[in-house]
Amino acid sequence: MNKPVILVVEDDAPIRNLMVTTLKAHDYKYLTAPTGQEAVMMTASHNPDVIFLDLGLPDMDGIDVIERIRSWSNIPIIVISARGEDEDKIAALDAGADDYLTKPFSVEELFARLRVTIRRLSMMNSDSGTDRSIYTNGNLKIDYPAGCAYLNGDELKLTPIEFKLLCLLAKNTGKVLTHTYITQNIWGRSWDNDIASLRVFMVTLRKKLEQSPDPTEYIQTHVGIGYRMIKV
Repeated sequence: MNKPVILVVEDDAPIRNLMVTTLKAHDYKYLTAPTGQEAVMMTASHNPDVIFLDLGLPDMDGIDVIERIRSWSNIPIIVISARGEDEDKIAALDAGADDYLTKPFSVEELFARLRVTIRRLSMMNSDSGTDRSIYTNGNLKIDYPAGCAYLNGDELKLTPIEFKLLCLLAKNTGKVLTHTYITQNIWGRSWDNDIASLRVFMVTLRKKLEQSPDPTEYIQTHVGIGYRMIKV
């Protein structure tokens, strides 16, 4: 695919200028919005490919921005925020964010995450739809080419990263996947921040898989090692 259009939603001018300068240096197209309202309007009017979103905006909380955009769009949203608590990360991911970086961040890491997102978009766009593989495990069903997962017949509202994690575990059912293996497959590398993000994503994914009245444990944690999809 061509270089995507990135919408940078950030009210702090120095940080916004840093991201814009780096995007420009890598020949990316970009848009900027210093407020949540402008972010929502520009998303609707310009349809960017990826959004860099700060949560601490002057007019509205970034979580509200995510929820409003998610009500009609699946555009990938990478949160870049000074809020580093797990509760904040979980709230953003539950609202529909695809990734979460904590300030201060390195430009190299941000662009590594962006490249992974772009590769995922390219694969989705080039998917011929010929593979109709369906995975079933108990009441869990995954339609790989359609990018959907179902629990007890109801579609799960998963973020793209959660879906990718679920597919990786499902395709290796019964095997313990290490933190390093998972992060390298999801983000293309295994930094400390990636492993921390993995733990947060796994919390939100498991919460969605165990939401029925009779919750089934599909994903087993192996402390200090990784995770395993259990055959139910």
